[in-house]
Amino acid sequence: MSNVVDRLYGKVRELLNEGRGIRRNVIEHAFKRTLLITPGDVNIVNYPRKPVEVFNPAAVLKGDELLIFPRVIFDYLNYISSIGLIRLKVSDVVNGGVARPIEAKVIMWPRELWEFRGCEDPRVIRHGNQYLMLYTGWGYYMANNELKPRAHQAFAVLDEELNTVRRGYFRIKAKNNDFYTPDWWKDSAFIEVRGNSASMLTRPNINGIEVGWFSEADLGELTISEDSMKPILPFEDFEFKVGWSTNTVKLSPNEYIVGWHGVVKEDYSYRNGLAIVNGDGDLLAISNYLLAPSGIEEEYGDRPRVIFGDGLVKWGEWLIWVGGVSDYAIGVYVANVDTALGKLRWLRG
Repeated sequence: MSNVVDRLYGKVRELLNEGRGIRRNVIEHAFKRTLLITPGDVNIVNYPRKPVEVFNPAAVLKGDELLIFPRVIFDYLNYISSIGLIRLKVSDVVNGGVARPIEAKVIMWPRELWEFRGCEDPRVIRHGNQYLMLYTGWGYYMANNELKPRAHQAFAVLDEELNTVRRGYFRIKAKNNDFYTPDWWKDSAFIEVRGNSASMLTRPNINGIEVGWFSEADLGELTISEDSMKPILPFEDFEFKVGWSTNTVKLSPNEYIVGWHGVVKEDYSYRNGLAIVNGDGDLLAISNYLLAPSGIEEEYGDRPRVIFGDGLVKWGEWLIWVGGVSDYAIGVYVANVDTALGKLRWLRG
C-alpha cells in the first residue's frame, strides 16, 4: 500500500507547505461552562459497575431533550471503553440546573475483534428514524497469525430506540480498487448523508502526520474514495497536530460549522476552535482558539489540560458544545451563535 500512502502524504506536504498561517496562538474565549458532569454524578442503570470516567461525549438534540453519548470506562486495568446514553432537558443543560444523580445506560460495548479494546469518542447525527455514529474502534487485526493493534474509524447505525443494528469500519479505496486501512484513524464527522453516499471530515494518520481531511464515503461498502480525499485543516507551527472535534451543524444550504482541536506544543494542551466548511469540503472560515481548559476542574485529570469533542448543537440563539474534560468528566459550554460566528475569519465565500 506504499503507493496510496505516498500519494496521500504528497497531499499533506502540499497543505503544510502552502496552507499554514491562517491561525494565531491566542485564546479568544467565546464559550461559558454551564455544567460539569463527573463520574460520581452518573448512575449506570443497566450494568453493575460504577464508572471511573465519563467523558468525550457526542450530543444530539431531539425535541426538548439533549441526548448525550459519553465514552464510559469502568476500570483502569485495561481501560476498555463503552458508549453510554444520558437524556437531559436542553433548557436545564443551558441553565446549569441538572439534578443529580444523572441516570445513564450503556448502549454500545466492544463486540468485534477490531474494537476489542474499546468503543471510543463518538460523534452522532440523527438521520431519518435512525442515528448514525462515527467512533473509534480501538482493537486488533490479524497479520501473519498475530494480533496487531489498530485504531479503526468505525461506523454504527442505531434504530429509534438506540439499539445497534449495524457496525463496521472504514477502509480507503485506492485508485486501483485495492484497500488501505491506516493504523491510526479517528476524529471524523458527517457533513451530508444521502442514501449510501456521505461527505465527511476525517483524520487519518498519514506517515505520522495528523491534519483535517475532507472525503466522500460509500456507507454501503464502508469505503472512502482516495480520489475524493483532500487535506483542508493544517496544524500550525505552534501545534503538534489538529483534528475534528465535533459533528457538523448546518448553518445555511451550503455552510456547516464544526469544532476542531489543536494540541499545543507549549503546554501539551488540547484547545478548540470553530470552522465553517461547504459541501465540497472547502474551508470557508476559521477561528483561533475559542475554548481551552481553565482551572483545576478542567486542567487536572487522567490526561491533564484537555477539552475534547465531541458534540455540537444549535438551540435557538445558543451554540452548545458538549465536550470531554481531561479524560474524566463532561463539560457543557454555551456561546451566543452570533458572538461565536463573529470570531471566525473568512478565507473564502
